[in-house]
Amino acid sequence: MKKLIISTVLAAALFAPVVATASETVDKVLITLTSAEQQTRGMAMVLGNMMQAKGAKVSVLLCDSAGDMALKGHESAPLKPKNVTPEQLMQKLISGGAKVDVCALYLPNKGVTMDALLSGIGAAKPPVMAAALIDADTRVFNF
Repeated sequence: MKKLIISTVLAAALFAPVVATASETVDKVLITLTSAEQQTRGMAMVLGNMMQAKGAKVSVLLCDSAGDMALKGHESAPLKPKNVTPEQLMQKLISGGAKVDVCALYLPNKGVTMDALLSGIGAAKPPVMAAALIDADTRVFNF
C-alpha cells in the first residue's frame, strides 16, 4: 500500500502541468554535468548557450568524467550537425560570461592541480556551490 501511495504521488508530480506566464524569466541557471556521454555533454552546452543568449546568467559545474572537458589538451570529436565539440561550446559559454568550475573533488582525485585546467575554469567551493543550488532564484539543470 505504501509503495502504491508513493508511486501515485510521484506520478502526479511528474505529470502535473507546469504553469508559467510569458513574463516569468529565469535569471540564473546552474548546469551540473556528470555524464560521460559526448552527446549529453554537447547538448548541455548547447542549451547553456541558448539560455545565455536569452539573458540568463549561466554557471556550469563539471563533475566526475565531465571534468575532463576542463583539462588543457582534452578535446573530443566534433558533433553533428554543426561540427563542434562540447569543449568548444563550453568555451563559447565562458566567452559569454559563464562561470565554469570543476567539482571540488575532481582535481585531487584526478591527481592534477589547477594548472591542468583551461583558462577561465576554476574549482568549485562546496559552500558557494551549496548556496547556489538552494538559491530560489536559480534554476538547476542536471545532465
